[in-house]
Amino acid sequence: MAQPHLAPGEVGSVLPLGGKLAHTPSYALLKAPQLEVMRLVLLAGKTMPGHQVAGEITVQCLEGVVDFRIGATVRRLRAGDFLHLRGGEPHELTAVEDASLLVTVCLVPA
Repeated sequence: MAQPHLAPGEVGSVLPLGGKLAHTPSYALLKAPQLEVMRLVLLAGKTMPGHQVAGEITVQCLEGVVDFRIGATVRRLRAGDFLHLRGGEPHELTAVEDASLLVTVCLVPA
């Protein structure tokens, strides 16, 4: 069952999932005309293949460890780490440990 998006003014949690991480799918917290915020869950060894989005993104590691590849550069994100990426920048992620990330995407009108 899909997680419902938060309504304006509604409170949601981005606390670490802990023991529930392995059983929680990725889901969008909200999607608005210019903004999408999601919790991305990646289990150890899993990769989100190379991709890019038109708008800028931020990624905050909530728990676990993820290698974030931008071209030939790899940034290792651990709990509490924050990364900003320009729009259109190709990137991919690989979970070193089970991890969850808070991802914010600035949506660019088509």
